[in-house]
Amino acid sequence: MGNGAKAAHKREKATKVVGKGESSQLKSNAAAQTIQCETCKATFQGTSKQPQLQLHVDSKHSKSDFKTCFPKFVAA
Repeated sequence: MGNGAKAAHKREKATKVVGKGESSQLKSNAAAQTIQCETCKATFQGTSKQPQLQLHVDSKHSKSDFKTCFPKFVAA
C-alpha cells in the first residue's frame, strides 16, 4: 500500500466514525445566545459579563441606561 492509499484510507475511516456528532459548533453557539438587548434585540452569550454589555449600551444606546437595555440581567 502506497502513501496515497494510506491517506485515502485514513480519510475514509475518519468520515465513518460512528457516534460522533457534527464537528461544527454553530448550533451550540446559537443556543448560548441567551442575553438580549431589549432596545435593539441584539443577542449576547449567557457568559457575558456586565462590562461587555455596558460597552454595548454606551456605544449603541448612549441616551439609555443599562437597566433599560438589560432589565433581566443578573450579575453572577
